[in-house]
Amino acid sequence: MVLTRIMSSRLRTVFRPLFLTNQNMSSSSETLLEEVGDKGLITLNRPKALNALNINMIRQIYPKLQEWETTKTMVIIKGAGDKAFCAGGDVLSIVQTVNDENPVGEYFFREEYKLNCLIGTFHIPYIALIDGITMGGGVGLSVHGQYRVATERTLFAMPETSIGLFPDVGGSHFLPRLGGRLGMFLALTGQRLKGHDVLKAGVATHICDSERIPELEKSLLNLTSNYPEDIAAVLNKFSEEATFSKDEPFSLQPVLSKIQSCFSGTSVEEIISNLEKQDGSEWAQKQLSILKKSSPTSLKVTFEQIERGAQLTLQECLSMEHRIVSRIYKGHDFKEGVRAVLIDKDHKTSWSPATLEEVPTEDIIQYYFSPLDPEKELMF
Repeated sequence: MVLTRIMSSRLRTVFRPLFLTNQNMSSSSETLLEEVGDKGLITLNRPKALNALNINMIRQIYPKLQEWETTKTMVIIKGAGDKAFCAGGDVLSIVQTVNDENPVGEYFFREEYKLNCLIGTFHIPYIALIDGITMGGGVGLSVHGQYRVATERTLFAMPETSIGLFPDVGGSHFLPRLGGRLGMFLALTGQRLKGHDVLKAGVATHICDSERIPELEKSLLNLTSNYPEDIAAVLNKFSEEATFSKDEPFSLQPVLSKIQSCFSGTSVEEIISNLEKQDGSEWAQKQLSILKKSSPTSLKVTFEQIERGAQLTLQECLSMEHRIVSRIYKGHDFKEGVRAVLIDKDHKTSWSPATLEEVPTEDIIQYYFSPLDPEKELMF
C-alpha cells in the first residue's frame, strides 16, 4: 500500500494485440479480465490514476483468480498505459472516509492482504509484467507471484514511512529475504530502484525491453503446454535479449557494505547513530535526511515488522500487518502524510510524536502488534 499521484495528462491506453482471438472477457472499466484459451489475462485499467488499486478492483480480481487457479494453466497481470504497472493503493479514499460510519480502511486492507496471500500461494504460474511505476499495492500484486518481469521503465519503491504508514502488502515477508540488510534499508528509506536494479535486488525475476512486452505477452499466451520449463524458456529468452543496462553493476553495489553495517543496528536510533559515524559521507547524509523527514512512529513500526517478518510465513506476515494497519490508518500520521503529499502537496509534515525519542519502542510494540479482537483478526 502506498501513495499514488493522480496524473492529469492523457496516457495512452495499452495496445490490444490482434492475437487475442476467441477470448472471453468479463470486465469493468477499471479491470479487464480476459480468458485467452486456457490462460487468464488481467489488465489494471486506470492509466490516468497510474493504475492505483482500489477496492472495486480487488473485488474483481480476487474471485477471478480463485476461479482461474483451477480452470487455467497460467495468469498474466499487467497495467494499462505506458507509465505504470500499479503505483499503489488508493489511499485517498481511505483517509477521506476514516471518520465515516463504514470507513474504507475497515475492509480495504483485509481484502487486499487476502489477495496478496492468494497470489503468494497460487498453484499455477502467475506472471506480473511490471512495466513502469510499481509501488506499494502494485508490489503486493506482483512480488509474491512466481515471475516478475521488469523493464527499463520499471520504478520500484516502498516509500510508506514518508506518509505515516509502513511497507505492508507482505513487505515484512519479501523485504527481509532480499539478502543482508538491503530490505531494511529499502523499507526505512523508501529508496527507489530502476530498471535492471529491480532484478539485481531480487524483486524481479526477469527483464524485458518495454517495446517487446506485447511480444512477450503473445509468446506466453501462445504456449501450447503448461510445463514450467517452457514458460521459463520464454521468459529467459526475452531476459537474455534485453538491451538495457544488462552488463551494468547494481547501482547500490558501492554502498552495500555501508548498508550492511549501518542498517544492522538493533533499533532505528542505532541505525541513525551508525549513519552519523560515517564521516559525513554524502550517502550517509542523504539517508539521515530521509529518515529525519519520515514519520518517527512509522520508522519504529517498520523496523519491528521487518525484524519479525524474517522468521514468519507470508500468511503470518500478512496477519501481523493487518493488526498494525487496523490501528495505524486511523492515526494522526497517516492522515497527515497523505495530506502533505497528496492533498495539499506542500510536503510539510507535522508528525505526532515528532521525534523518535518521543516514541517508546515497547509501547509501539504493545499497541500496534498485539492481537485484535478475534472477529477482526485476519485468518487464512
